[in-house]
Amino acid sequence: QVQLVESGGGLVQAGGSLRLSCAASGRTFSNYAMGWFRQAPEKEREFVAAVSRSGGETSYADSVKGRFTISRDNAKNTVALQMNSLKPEDTAVYYCAAAFAMGDYYRYYENVAPYKYWGQGTQVTVSS
Repeated sequence: QVQLVESGGGLVQAGGSLRLSCAASGRTFSNYAMGWFRQAPEKEREFVAAVSRSGGETSYADSVKGRFTISRDNAKNTVALQMNSLKPEDTAVYYCAAAFAMGDYYRYYENVAPYKYWGQGTQVTVSS
């Protein structure tokens, strides 16, 4: 089991910044590729960003590319999402997720299916 707890959400004006953090516990954090997803009301959960076990390989949804940055600290068992230049359309519940990736140190995942463990989510609201 991997437990994931997100923090850092809140209300921000358009153009502002937020930093989400996800703390992991329970299993060896460095064995898991990590991802951030979001879900707005009445919409499906969508991919935001992902990072490999090494932390050196990352991927972003086109809608956030150039504005968001994902990073991880394997020594502290945390993954973060720095969100800059926020837009009202970024409003959603943001989820941290972990995908077991023992066989590949450099792989990240953009689809929901590989992610077995999920946090409870943190609300991000961007006002116009």
